[in-house]
Amino acid sequence: MKTNERPVIVEQSFDAPIKMVWRAITEVVHMRKWFFDNIPEFEPEAGFKTEFNVKSGGNNFLHQWEITEVIPYKFLIYNWKYKGCPGDSYVLFELNEHESKVVLKLTHKVVEDFPDDVEEFKRESCKSGWEYFINNSLKEYLTVK
Repeated sequence: MKTNERPVIVEQSFDAPIKMVWRAITEVVHMRKWFFDNIPEFEPEAGFKTEFNVKSGGNNFLHQWEITEVIPYKFLIYNWKYKGCPGDSYVLFELNEHESKVVLKLTHKVVEDFPDDVEEFKRESCKSGWEYFINNSLKEYLTVK
């Protein structure tokens, strides 16, 4: 992904209370069930940092996250980068109640270009990954709850 590309945006509505959706995106016990199962810890508070490895396509990607801003039940922003790799980005999870549903809008914005030669760093790969996590995995997880 590059800074000159538009951010990846994925929106999904859920037939679940806002507290349940918030817990799913901020409590590690829930995040491990729909997002990454090896997140070691997670706290929705500014300054919190965590890192964990994800293997993909024969590569290791040491994810490094730092929470930069939080307003409970409204939004969560974290810096997302990979140790030892150029590139930097921010991920914003926004929640809004609309009638009897909760709408989650995810925005992934690049602030420093990621390498061109890594398939996982291409915009289409990022977009399809977020669509899977939000539209499939999280949706299914919250439907089962």
